[in-house]
Amino acid sequence: MSGAYLPILLLFGVSVINALGMVVTSHILNPRRDTPQKLMPYESGMIPIGSTKARFSVKFYMVAISFIVFDLETIFLIPWAVQMRELGWSAFLAMSMFVAVLAIGLVYEWKKGGLEWD
Repeated sequence: MSGAYLPILLLFGVSVINALGMVVTSHILNPRRDTPQKLMPYESGMIPIGSTKARFSVKFYMVAISFIVFDLETIFLIPWAVQMRELGWSAFLAMSMFVAVLAIGLVYEWKKGGLEWD
């Protein structure tokens, strides 16, 4: 059984050696020349104007949470649907509870106005 993993381990080892070799070679061949522009924090190439502590709207966070919730729902529901008959009733009840929690989250978001696109 361990002989079956030997090619994968060899490929992994070669990849790690290759990555480390490239990093070391780039540090050896490229001398570091710091300039004031290189030492500045990156701000899209522009000098920041105004306060950097600007507040974001709650709508931004609600859209992000919506994406994560429905993305996770898809990730869990599709494999479960494929294997539903083999998994039995216990998996069906577990998935029902999962969908119920997601439905509660959707209702919460709806009540908070996260689905209104103003």
